[in-house]
Amino acid sequence: MAPERLRLTPSQALSRLVPHILDMVSDAQGHRIAIGLAGGPGTGKSTLAAELVTMLNATHPGSAALVPMDGFHMKHAKLEAMGQVDYKGAPHTFEGAEFLSFLHHLKAAKEPVSGPLYSRKIEDTVEHAFTVQPEVRILIVEGNYLLLTEGPWAGVKAALDYAVFIDVPRDIVKARLLRRHGEEGLFTEERNRAHIERNDLPNYDLVSQSQDRADVVIEMDVTG
Repeated sequence: MAPERLRLTPSQALSRLVPHILDMVSDAQGHRIAIGLAGGPGTGKSTLAAELVTMLNATHPGSAALVPMDGFHMKHAKLEAMGQVDYKGAPHTFEGAEFLSFLHHLKAAKEPVSGPLYSRKIEDTVEHAFTVQPEVRILIVEGNYLLLTEGPWAGVKAALDYAVFIDVPRDIVKARLLRRHGEEGLFTEERNRAHIERNDLPNYDLVSQSQDRADVVIEMDVTG
């Protein structure tokens, strides 16, 4: 069945998602639910996911936790050894099987569970960077590849109770990515432009093909 498609501003998206998720968790009878926010790089899904967690916790303190896929980037040293640094961020440069295993563990865990995050300041992962507490009932899982059908990613959709795809026009994404890559000042603008064309935009195109696996596609209105 084709997903529902909605054109919404970010605030409208939050206003629609929060009550829907709260209804889902009340129906879950104490079990954890996982809500997936998928989309290509630069679509604003990380910001939306963080705001979603904040709003859910404002309503029910301690009920929601953010679980970013980016913490499962392969270590930079491993990518260097593989000769894949130029393709960092592509599906094959993540520990996809580890991410899926972590997600399954989180859904069933009764104890505190720590997980990794990715730091743009050091361009590498940081272990034990966040902790999901036992009272958490809603996992907001965010990442590019949650709905792919290749390799270990194929198993992620089944672990999600509800999947949202964030769609933003390609030209807007390109401008955002150039700004993002330049923020930390680690690389030249020439390098950043080359990386976006070689890696980020092809990843965006690949992820766009997976949107029909979502429950809802939000075409983000970013004109306002």
